[in-house]
Amino acid sequence: MNIYTVSLFGHREIERAIEAEERLEQLVTDLIRSKEYVEFLVGRNGEFDLLASSVIHKVIKRIEYGNARRRLVLPYMTAEYRDNKDSYHEYYDEVEICPKSAYSHYKAAIQVRNRHMVDRSDLVICCIQHPSGGAYMTAGYAVKLGKEVINIADSL
Repeated sequence: MNIYTVSLFGHREIERAIEAEERLEQLVTDLIRSKEYVEFLVGRNGEFDLLASSVIHKVIKRIEYGNARRRLVLPYMTAEYRDNKDSYHEYYDEVEICPKSAYSHYKAAIQVRNRHMVDRSDLVICCIQHPSGGAYMTAGYAVKLGKEVINIADSL
């Protein structure tokens, strides 16, 4: 099976969330319909991460192609995950602790995790609304690697 991997990340706070959600829903739908199998790598560290995860979940349930999964990639073990593993595994298809960021300094761990996600990805979908911060730096990293990058904020 040919697995097409997509990582998603963005700024902690997003503007025009409804428009971002609509754009993201169309992209996710198109990917699921056009690829043999899609693995979406998501985090839980801000508004865009939560929006992306929710949109992917909704689209997978709606179109029922059976060719996509949503993998939560945590930067390190958290008390919230440790204490609520069952509910995490009910919501996400898979949950992993990023091996590259698990032992990083907590202030750097999200950036290390995001780069690890980019390294694994064929496509990066981001929501970068200003030229600063960790998400902005990670998008630049993806471009340097020659990854295809779609910034949904460009079309809002």
